[in-house]
Amino acid sequence: MDRRPTIKDVAKEAGVSKSTVSLVLQRSPLVKEKTRQQVREAMARIGYVYNRAAAQMRTANVGLIGLVINDLRNPFFTEFATSLQMALAGRGYATVVANTDEDPAIQAQVVGAMIEHGVSGLIVSPAYGEVSDAFDTIERAGIPAMQVLRKVDARTDRFPFAAPDYLEGSRIATRHLLDQGAQKIAFVGGLEGRDVTRERMAGYIEALDATSMQPLLLTGKASRSFGREAAVRLAKEYPDCDAALCFNDLVALGLLAGCHELQRSVGKDFRVVGFDDIEEASHSWPSLTSVHCDVAGFGQGVAQTILTWLEDGSIPEKTRRTAVALRVRGSSADGD
Repeated sequence: MDRRPTIKDVAKEAGVSKSTVSLVLQRSPLVKEKTRQQVREAMARIGYVYNRAAAQMRTANVGLIGLVINDLRNPFFTEFATSLQMALAGRGYATVVANTDEDPAIQAQVVGAMIEHGVSGLIVSPAYGEVSDAFDTIERAGIPAMQVLRKVDARTDRFPFAAPDYLEGSRIATRHLLDQGAQKIAFVGGLEGRDVTRERMAGYIEALDATSMQPLLLTGKASRSFGREAAVRLAKEYPDCDAALCFNDLVALGLLAGCHELQRSVGKDFRVVGFDDIEEASHSWPSLTSVHCDVAGFGQGVAQTILTWLEDGSIPEKTRRTAVALRVRGSSADGD
């Protein structure tokens, strides 16, 4: 079906009347459960999504933005969501936020629910996995939608993508460690096979290519626990390793904790750099050198982009990368 499915299409597919479909959509108790299920299955088969605010949206923007985040437990994504929500609020828009916990099925569910309840646009930091259901649903709904921080759908003409320049971030971080005299640098964290891991790793490898140093890759979950485990592994299996670039700050903070337990001095003898520069990075001990992604500024920029799209009809560029910088602190320098 080339056009967006209608109630009439659902009625035909389910073998019921349009009024019955309407009653199901209104959650009327007058409809038998068997019929209700029959209609819901027909909706799923033809890809129908009910928009509760469709009538209003024909004449006006309802002022509600959907924000779907893959992991709100991670402070990086929380800081992004907060800055975005505040920027939208400053322009009179409300934000409905959902955490998918890295589950594509939950992502598809919340995207459908947000569209059903009339969001004017969607901003998605997507989960990895089979995500076509969610983005196909958005496609059928015909509302503006952006991918941020991660790109999982190649249709950037329909779902523009924005993220910090991860490649440059890992490049400048690795060069910093080399300039500090590191003799063997490990890249720690990030699940193997994911685009964001490959991208953050690529700058590290590129910087090492200019030297005789061989890459040392310890991929794994982007968590404190993995960083803590990596500290032990590096000490036992790679005692000559004297520096680490971590996939994100959570891994780096775990690595700092692991080094402390091992009574391994961080700073001059073993240097650590994180990525994202979450608020906690500057308050750890030692304070954590990190790739600063200006997540607050990034969130404000994304808010401006989606609002310009909604209000002026200006479609964003397909891919946009924002500048990063290195914040040097005690974990990679001789002094704090």
